[in-house]
Amino acid sequence: MAVKEKIGIVVSDKMQDTKIVAVNDRVTHKRYSKVITRTKRYAAHDSRINASVGDTVKIREIAPLSKTKNWVLTSVLGKTKT
Repeated sequence: MAVKEKIGIVVSDKMQDTKIVAVNDRVTHKRYSKVITRTKRYAAHDSRINASVGDTVKIREIAPLSKTKNWVLTSVLGKTKT
């Protein structure tokens, strides 16, 4: 089975070893055929990468670490200017 990877932006880093990553997905509406953007938030484990709010990161799916945490940060693709 292929490894699922997604690219998103860190929107929260207030938890210890966990970051919340928002991933935007463009989908076509079934009836109106208009492209809409859907945002989903994932809880990702981050023990050593130390991403901050606003960073663009890549996350990868893993076995569950907790009730909501099934993703791990693999790399930071872009840092914020701040």
